[in-house]
Amino acid sequence: MDFDISLLLISLLLAFVLGWLASRLDLRQLRIENRQAPKAYFKGLNFLLNEQQDQAIDAFIEAVQSDPDTSELHFALGNLFRRRGEYERAVRVHQHLLSRGDLSQDDQHRAQHALALDYLKAGLLDRAEEALLKLEGTRFEAQARLALLANYERSRDWEHAAGIARKLEASGQGSFKGRLAHYLCEQAATLLAKADSAGAQSLLQQAIDSAPQVPRPRMDMAALLTKSGQAAQSCRVLTDALHASPAAIPLIAPLLAQSAIASGQVAETLELLKATYQEVPSLDVLDAIVSLEASTTALTPTARDWYARHLEKEPSLVAATKWIAGEKLEREAFHPQVQRALDHAVKPLTRYRCAACGFEAKVHFWQCPGCQAWDSYPARRVEEL
Repeated sequence: MDFDISLLLISLLLAFVLGWLASRLDLRQLRIENRQAPKAYFKGLNFLLNEQQDQAIDAFIEAVQSDPDTSELHFALGNLFRRRGEYERAVRVHQHLLSRGDLSQDDQHRAQHALALDYLKAGLLDRAEEALLKLEGTRFEAQARLALLANYERSRDWEHAAGIARKLEASGQGSFKGRLAHYLCEQAATLLAKADSAGAQSLLQQAIDSAPQVPRPRMDMAALLTKSGQAAQSCRVLTDALHASPAAIPLIAPLLAQSAIASGQVAETLELLKATYQEVPSLDVLDAIVSLEASTTALTPTARDWYARHLEKEPSLVAATKWIAGEKLEREAFHPQVQRALDHAVKPLTRYRCAACGFEAKVHFWQCPGCQAWDSYPARRVEEL
C-alpha cells in the first residue's frame, strides 16, 4: 500500500491549527479570569474605603472564588470578618491558609498571627495564648509578646505577665519596669491573701529594686509593715517614697501621717510635710498636716487655719468646706444643713479621674477599671487637675 504523504501533511497542519486554537482559548480564559479577580478585588477595596463592609465581604468572596490561590485575598477577607465580629468565619479563613502547603513561611507566620488575633477578639484566651507562643522567633514576635501581655493581664495571670514584661524590656521594645513593678505587687497581694507575708515582702522588695521611681511597691510595703506592727519602718519606707516619687506625694502623705502617728514620729514628719506642701500645695498633703497637728493637740484654730491658707493660694471648694466644718456660723441652727449641702457639692471634686478615658472613681486606681490603662490616674483629685 502506497503511503500518501499529502494526508500526513494535512493531518499535521490540522493538529497544529487545533492546538493553536486550544491554546488561544486557554489564554483567553486565563486573561478573563485574571481580569475578573483584580476587578472584584478592587471593587472590594472601594467598598471597604467607603465603610461598606457587607458589600466588601461579598466582593472579596467573589474574588476568592475566581482566584482561590491568592493568599492576599484570604487575609483581606479574614480581617474583614474579624472587624465585623464574625470570629468563627475569620478563624476558618486563617486556618485554611495555615493548612495550605504552598504558603511561604512568612505568610504562614502572618496567618498564625491573624489567627491569634481572632482568638483574642473572640475571648478564647487559652487558644490565643497557644497561637501567640508559636510566633516566638518570627517577625511577629514583638507584636505577639505585646498581645500575650494583654492576654495575661486580662486573665490576671501576673506571673506570666511579669515574664513577658522582662522579655520585652530585654529586647528593647520600650520600658516595662513600671508594668513589672505592678505585676509583682499583684503577685504580692495574692500571697498576702494566703497569709504568706514573707513571700509578699520579698516580691515587693523586688519591685522596689526594679523600679525605684514607682510609688506603689513602697506604699504596699509600708502597709504590710504597718499591719505587722512595724510602724517605724513603715514611716521610713514612705519617707523614701516621698523623695523617689514626687508626683505621687498626694497619695503618700496621708499614709505617712498615719505611720508617723503610730510610730511617734509626728514632729519630724510634720516638718517634712510642711516643707513638701510649700513646694507642692495639695489637698491631701494639707489633710495630712492637719491630722498630724490634731494628733498632738485638739483641732485648734491654728490647725484649721491651714485650710484658710490654702484658699489664699488657690480657690478650693473642698478646702472651704473643711474650714467651715469647724467654724461657728452666726445662725448655728442652720449649720448642719449648710454643711450637708457643701459636703454633697464637693463629692465630685474629691474623685480621681483617668487621664486616658475619663473614668472617675472615689479611690485611686493603679490600673483603670474602665480602659485597663496602667498609671493613668493622676495622684491629684479632680478639683486640682
